Amino acid sequence: MSGSDEVLGSEVSDPSPRRAMRVAHALAAKRGDEFAKPGRLVEVRFVKGQSLSLTASRLLALMILTAGGDAWRDVPHRMRKADIRRTHKSNERISDMLEELHRTLFAEDDRSWRGKRATRRFSLIQMSKEEVEDENGVESGWIEWEFTPDARKLIQESETYAVLNRQAVLGFRSGYALKLYELGALRIHRRQPIWRCDMMALRSALGIAPEVYKDFAQLRRKVLLVAKAEIDQLAHFRVEWTEIRQGRTVTELEFRFEGKDAPAQIGTVDELDRHASGRRARRDQVVEEVAGIVPAVERRGAVLSIGALVPSLTARTEAGEEGQGRGAQARTGRGSEGQGGAGIPEFPGGSLRWAGAETFLATGRSYGGGWDVDLIAEAYRAYMGERLARLSGAKLQRSWQGYCESYVARRGRPD
Repeated sequence: MSGSDEVLGSEVSDPSPRRAMRVAHALAAKRGDEFAKPGRLVEVRFVKGQSLSLTASRLLALMILTAGGDAWRDVPHRMRKADIRRTHKSNERISDMLEELHRTLFAEDDRSWRGKRATRRFSLIQMSKEEVEDENGVESGWIEWEFTPDARKLIQESETYAVLNRQAVLGFRSGYALKLYELGALRIHRRQPIWRCDMMALRSALGIAPEVYKDFAQLRRKVLLVAKAEIDQLAHFRVEWTEIRQGRTVTELEFRFEGKDAPAQIGTVDELDRHASGRRARRDQVVEEVAGIVPAVERRGAVLSIGALVPSLTARTEAGEEGQGRGAQARTGRGSEGQGGAGIPEFPGGSLRWAGAETFLATGRSYGGGWDVDLIAEAYRAYMGERLARLSGAKLQRSWQGYCESYVARRGRPD
């Protein structure tokens, strides 16, 4: 009997789905942000040298969410393009994501026809269609896809499942973090929410290429610490790990996933409702003070008093207006630090969109990578501190431009 006959035979002999699909159906009926991803699909490995990009991983998660309790059935599934691209105005990236899903291979331990241990390799998507016509000049439309028989078999037979949050999935900026989040969500409800793996298993599970981060110190800094920071902020649990060594070499890792208490859960829900553009700054507590107004009382899960905020906001606004007045005086009385500094005022204390800050606004838009210029400006003021008052003219302009460039280099570009 061929492999495909075995798949069809299992579907015919036992056509009912296991627990994962029943949970997925129940969550879909609630029409909330939570959805179930089958455990066997979470634990499936990437073939050596292959992995999914962050955007393709998000698309796969949205496909699982959309298919819901019918993901195991041999039927086509459909989704609006608008639900994929979110704030993007173009559909160009959707084609790239679909093609990436088609060509990426996954692996799972299996048995050969002789009963020997074997590795089965397969893809998850066997067909996809994408509407390419625009309606009334507006980019819209749908995509349609079918899961492969191998994928449907994994989905149908999964007893375990990971409960994921749609906003959290779309909020991750690291593909490694998203994958570790799925693995943690799969284990968090178990009595021993622990995942122990060697380095080869870790790379295979997260899709880390063999030639990338060969030194463990790099892997810890570029992958594990980044993933932990994002998971601790966006997930309903936290992650820690223990490094197991032989001599000086790290040979295994033991990950522990711990659910958050009620106040921390509330903080996570609040964070998921916030705009993603300031997420890393809030995580790093760079702008825990709201626009430089309030002392650092807004920690994770803390509640900020609006009554305490209003007087501070008024004072801050007045200070910003005074700063603008000083900037105007500087342009008339101080703006002559040589040819390169003529006409460049001191850095404003308020929004860069106010009159008189056009130079800084233009620089922020040119070098800020699409981030909100006022958000970058607040981070710049916090970073420079008292040093900012000592800069003016061309030196101030170069400092501001350099900070904008480094801001994008550290955070990437917003979606």
